[in-house]
Amino acid sequence: MNGKYKELLSPYTFKNGVELKNRIIMAPMTNFSSDEDGNVTDAEVEYYARRSKDVSMVITACTNVTANGKGFPGEFGADSDEMIPSLERLAKAIKDQGAKAVLQIFHGGVQCPPDLVDGDVVSASEVKDENGEKKARSLSEAEVEEIIEAFGETTRRAIEAGYDGVEIHGANGYLIHQFFSPMTNQREDRFGGSLEKRMAFPLAIVEKVKSVVAEHADPSFLVGYRFSPEEPEEEGFSMGDTLALVDTLADKELDYLHVSLFEFFSTPRRGVEDTEKPRMDYLMETIGDRTPLIGVGSIYSAEDALKAFGTGVPLLALGRELIIDPDWVKKIEEGKEDEIVTEIDQEKQKELVVPDPLWNAIINTPGWFPGV
Repeated sequence: MNGKYKELLSPYTFKNGVELKNRIIMAPMTNFSSDEDGNVTDAEVEYYARRSKDVSMVITACTNVTANGKGFPGEFGADSDEMIPSLERLAKAIKDQGAKAVLQIFHGGVQCPPDLVDGDVVSASEVKDENGEKKARSLSEAEVEEIIEAFGETTRRAIEAGYDGVEIHGANGYLIHQFFSPMTNQREDRFGGSLEKRMAFPLAIVEKVKSVVAEHADPSFLVGYRFSPEEPEEEGFSMGDTLALVDTLADKELDYLHVSLFEFFSTPRRGVEDTEKPRMDYLMETIGDRTPLIGVGSIYSAEDALKAFGTGVPLLALGRELIIDPDWVKKIEEGKEDEIVTEIDQEKQKELVVPDPLWNAIINTPGWFPGV
């Protein structure tokens, strides 16, 4: 191995004593490849196994905590105990290859396709489309409490299924994000209003998940939280709002925080003094040494990773690049970083072990992956 990449592949130990063999994590990515009943398929198992040998940890695609939270066709479910054998299959496939397996848990909220949730789309408040038609109804306070409980129940299933941790998905416009956003949360109860009240739902989920872990798992079970930096709309939450949330989350003794970025070195739109300063800098300054931050976003080459790691972020997640080249870590280990592939080869679906639904999404979404 080229010495300059040594730190990238050095071990990392969480505060709870769990050690990762290197700093490279597989980022969570929807793959649309489960069966109609929400069971993990052979194609999915093979896809994850192919990418789990060299990375230190795999964060799965998101899985719904309630039946009305399913956000994608072909999403694997975790909303009932009947799903535990399916969840267990996936955890085993990842762990057998030597990586930690972390289950990402979420509720899709207004993003749920109506046909997947019997037409009952819900959100923090009523949401209308551009034509004024109702897209989602507002959850009652009792329903909000039920969803918080459901995050706890899904965490218990993850523990029973053999996962090493869960990641609470509070990013990318899904339900937790919708509660934090003033655009989709106009509630007047304890779950809406001020910035502090808009944090109530995310923080209640964190507390519920942690309490279930304390009851059912040993201290090695990881709990992470993923968040988006800001919303593009003027009436959405700003980078400043997110820094307030992150500051609060960093005191919650989570094992890690994970930002959702398309570009690692992207800069804020608003809500901070200096919009030329990268979001990652603001986040790391806010978090300090309270909890590790996972950085992500358009990291393809070994040099990209080295540059990102040079900012001081302790852990890096690769998403699209591990689909493009599942041997990314191995090539660095073997001193073959010049052989890393950074654009998808559209002739190599079988060799890359990518399920048909995901492959079709990649090939038919120009600009999502380099090479398409």
